[in-house]
Amino acid sequence: MASAGLSWFAIARIGLVQASIGALVMMATTVLNRLMVVEYGLLAAIPAGLVSWHYAVQLGRPLWGHGSDRGKSRAPWIIGGIVVLACGTLMATQATLMMDAPHALAFAYAILAYTAIGVGVGAAGTSALALLASSVAPDRRAAAAAVTWIMMIAGIVASAFTVGALIEPFSPAILIRVATGLALVTIALTVLATFRLERGQPVFKQTAKGEDAPAFGAAIREIFAETAARRFTIFIFVSMMAYNMQDMILEPFAGQIFAMAPGATTQLGGMLNAGGLLGMIVAGIGGSAFQARMPIDLRVWIVGGCLGPSPGIAGLAMAAIVGPGWPLVANVLFLGFCNGVFAVAAIGAMMGLAGAGEKTREGIRMGVWGASQAIAFGFAGLLGAAGRDVAELVLGDVARSYQIVFAVEGTLFVAAAILALRIAGSPIQPITQPAISAAQRTPHKDQESFA
Repeated sequence: MASAGLSWFAIARIGLVQASIGALVMMATTVLNRLMVVEYGLLAAIPAGLVSWHYAVQLGRPLWGHGSDRGKSRAPWIIGGIVVLACGTLMATQATLMMDAPHALAFAYAILAYTAIGVGVGAAGTSALALLASSVAPDRRAAAAAVTWIMMIAGIVASAFTVGALIEPFSPAILIRVATGLALVTIALTVLATFRLERGQPVFKQTAKGEDAPAFGAAIREIFAETAARRFTIFIFVSMMAYNMQDMILEPFAGQIFAMAPGATTQLGGMLNAGGLLGMIVAGIGGSAFQARMPIDLRVWIVGGCLGPSPGIAGLAMAAIVGPGWPLVANVLFLGFCNGVFAVAAIGAMMGLAGAGEKTREGIRMGVWGASQAIAFGFAGLLGAAGRDVAELVLGDVARSYQIVFAVEGTLFVAAAILALRIAGSPIQPITQPAISAAQRTPHKDQESFA
């Protein structure tokens, strides 16, 4: 019989929070990025630097997660984070439009806007995942994580296609109206999704520590005393760098090499995430059905997810040379599919370790891994965009510059696959296997399931 805890409807409500986060972040990483580079002629490193800054701000994730651990409710952290994120997105939209004639005030305002975006994503996202880890029954955690992540990608896809359609024909006034509508809708969804969500929900023995959460410094020391946690943090960093390196250059790439309009490139970004959504469904649902008959080591999913995108990345490198004759949409859809398979495996592993500490709770542990992911995302986006700028400057060939960045991204995926093979000294749980119970769990110094 299924364990008590958050129902599937409640899990879907947390998924709505994730969808709202994805929808708002999409504006900064796709629409505004494209406008700065193509319409306003700025260096690709400028929007990449701003997006990297919002990831750098998320180094505060462990602090926000720790704060929600010590509070009586995580809902205020979630709602407050979404409000800050929505306001930051509107500010970023205004700052981008000010860059039509670049000046110091526009860039200063943009930095402030992306700071707010980073704070909002970190506070809301960390607290939502911590709530999921602590209040979902152990036998549902991996599937619940997949469901909420699928909903986040669905939010990105839906907003990309919707915003891409609504901003055509493009004008600053239309962009402001669309961004305002998106902000209001996501705030309303989050308030409805979290209303009385935590009332009467248990905290499972596997994750309840029986005492107050330790001080921040002590919690961080406990996490990094675990070999498993340290190695997983490194893996998250490398794999997420590979996962995100094309993010800041895909739309400028489509605009410059394939002459696509702003709405079309926004929808191309939606195709990447649509592929990711499909990959997550196949791995999370189809994979679960297959493993019911033949359990597979979770490392197989992770390694396969790291190696799978390589043909898609190689295809983008070829597209840079071939140009408009290349099947770009199919290429991007395939890359997204492989990324989705990888994401489900990585999330399942993260959920399995979320409550593994002797004293540390889910919020701060999710915060540490979220910070590692954020650093990787920011550095990868900046490296991809700046690498493209430098390569074009040296080679004098924009197509070759994109090709070089895609080659580096493919190499990182292979490196992540090698690290994944070292994650476990003993087999990782199958993706559908219930999390280890409190009675079975050994002290953290002996935990080597990912060592």
